[in-house]
Amino acid sequence: MGAGVMQKEAGGGTRRRRRGGRARPMSEINVTPFVDVMLVLLIIFMVAAPLMVVGVPVELPKTAASSLPGEQEEPLSVTLTADGKVMIQTTEVARDALVARLAAIAAERQGDRVFLRADGMVPYSAVMEVMGALNRGGFSNIGLVTDIGGPQLDGQGN
Repeated sequence: MGAGVMQKEAGGGTRRRRRGGRARPMSEINVTPFVDVMLVLLIIFMVAAPLMVVGVPVELPKTAASSLPGEQEEPLSVTLTADGKVMIQTTEVARDALVARLAAIAAERQGDRVFLRADGMVPYSAVMEVMGALNRGGFSNIGLVTDIGGPQLDGQGN
């Protein structure tokens, strides 16, 4: 950061000169540029962090189930929206092309785990149709995604 040189006094001064009139080095470090860079990086990460969430916005039903353990491969996510659209990751897929698209994806992946996200207002039969298509497409390890904080149904709490 910056080590500078102190200037001599203009009027000759009463101060003793050291080593033949050389100026002595300044021993203070200016931390202002460091703080400026850190604040800019903080703002960039605060703005960018919420944008890193991948997915289609749906209103997931709430349950008391715990989350599944993670795996090394990026999980495949299939979403069923409230208006009946089927999305693989963030790409909309027609229902009649869903099985073929899933079979092509399953051939490229090493795992058979897929996460099914469905809006809470979607009928049960539509969710089961998509689960059947997932199975026919080669994915037998299907995880249903929900939000936490729902009813526990054990008589303790809501």
